[in-house]
Order: sequence, then C-alpha cells, then structure tokens
Amino acid sequence: MLRNEITAIVGADPKRNRVGRGRGSGSGKTCGRGHKGYGSRAGSSTPLAYEGGQMPLFRRLPKRGFNNAQFAMRYEVVNVSQLDRLFNDGTEVGLNELVSAGLVDSSSSKVKILGDGELTKKLDVSAHKFSKSAQEKISSCGGSAKVVA
Repeated sequence: MLRNEITAIVGADPKRNRVGRGRGSGSGKTCGRGHKGYGSRAGSSTPLAYEGGQMPLFRRLPKRGFNNAQFAMRYEVVNVSQLDRLFNDGTEVGLNELVSAGLVDSSSSKVKILGDGELTKKLDVSAHKFSKSAQEKISSCGGSAKVVA
C-alpha cells in the first residue's frame, strides 16, 4: 500500500451543513431554527431537565428518606490471590506497598482485604479492614493481619 492510495473512510467526515444560503438549500431563511422565540436567538441553550416551563419531574416527585451516599465508607478491594501473586514470602505488606504494586490508587484510600483465591506465602498484611476468610487464610500461612486505624 502506497501513501497516495490511502483514502478516508466513507462517511467518517460528514459534510458541514451550511445554513442561511438560500431557500434551495433546505436550510435558508430561518436556518432551521423556526420563527422567533428563545431557540432562534444566538447563544440559546436549554438546561438538560427543562420541560418547557412545566414543573420538572425531579420537582414533581416527593423526596423521602435518608440517602447514605455522601456518608458511605468506600473501600478499595484487594484479594488474597493478588497478594500471593505480587509479594514474596515473609514480606510486610502495607498501604505504600499496595500502591507501588498498583493494587490501590493512592495511600489515602481505605483498603479491604478479601479472601478470594489461595495464599501460599507468609505475609504480614496491614489494611483498614479484613474479611473473616482473608484473616483465616493469612494466619493459616503463618502471617498476620493488622488493622490500621
């Protein structure tokens, strides 16, 4: 294939619609904006939930109860099998080690260790939370699970 034989993909670059170029173009005179009103003016844009002056749906529906979304504690999850794959026998695994291994986004995030998979190495793991199965697997290999405050 030569450089002069490469062509653009058909339809990938659609032709620009030139408005206001006479009645024969199909978008002359009012340029597809209708007559008068807010939508015909330059710089007009309606909010996403705007319903033409009607009371919007989110205001028509009642708001009840408590939403825990802003108070919920979010943990980054690390499985025992990931620890077994990335760390050597007898290693102390803390938050900084998890970050440098790429298992956790930042050292400020909360970490929970789950017991999915097998653990064959003795590891001293420090995290904010542990599942029961993860604690059992870590301690059965001779390691320790320390909860960080």
